[in-house]
Amino acid sequence: MSAAVPMAAAGATPGAHGAAPYRRRVAQGPLARTVLIGLAGIVAVLFLLLPVIVIFVEALSLGVGAYVEAVIEPSTLHAVWLTLLTALVVVPVNVVFGIAAAWCITRFEFKGKKLLITLIEIPFSVSPIVAGISYLFFYGSQGLLGPVLAAYDIRIMFSVPAIMLASMFVTSPFVARELIATMQVQGNEYEEAALSLGASGFKTFLKVTLPNMKWGLLYGALLCNARVMGEFGAVSVVSGSIRGQTNTLPLQIELLFNDYSAVGAFAAASLLTLLAVFSLLAKAWLERRR
Repeated sequence: MSAAVPMAAAGATPGAHGAAPYRRRVAQGPLARTVLIGLAGIVAVLFLLLPVIVIFVEALSLGVGAYVEAVIEPSTLHAVWLTLLTALVVVPVNVVFGIAAAWCITRFEFKGKKLLITLIEIPFSVSPIVAGISYLFFYGSQGLLGPVLAAYDIRIMFSVPAIMLASMFVTSPFVARELIATMQVQGNEYEEAALSLGASGFKTFLKVTLPNMKWGLLYGALLCNARVMGEFGAVSVVSGSIRGQTNTLPLQIELLFNDYSAVGAFAAASLLTLLAVFSLLAKAWLERRR
């Protein structure tokens, strides 16, 4: 009798043989599902799919010949090359940093551990433009290290190294955060077992730790690569936007748009979109493998 009171108060009726009654979850009905799926589809089409379609439609608006001519324009090709070069330099550096930071945080206890985690998170909480300005005030001719660098005839701002430094700062947390989560879930039992069997620390890392973290490492590197190629704010401050010299692909798109070269801007945007689509496909493949 006492067990029936709570069920009656909850508005439920016991099923046959005392089985628990079936309760429909929130938004589980066919009408609710249809409405939610429809809303999600409309939002995806209006704000995601249509803009991508418009990019390619506008890029090909004057024909394939005009599109190819805009793509092979020397400053656009240089922007593509500089974007890829920046990714080739920045991503491996962030991979090494991410592995070292994740290993340190997940395998050791030390004073300042929370501070280190906070420092890794800083690029996510600071605007990229603020990061670019901070580099300008630090390495610029009037900055903190400006006179020292000028004395040795070293130029960092408004050059390719500045683009790489700014991109490195903005993208530094991606690999580290992914590996920290992966290694915390895995634990350190396998490493301890390998060490107890006589394996050296370096061999344990190569044979045990690295294979276990490989999918998280690839996933973080992919996210880092996508952000490097699409970074605009910090790079626009430190690069100087010199046509054919320090323009990455996002900066080249803005420059062509300001020059009223719509086809050129959309052609460059289509290249960046294709790189993004490739990154998304690789990301989906990695997620399925994980």
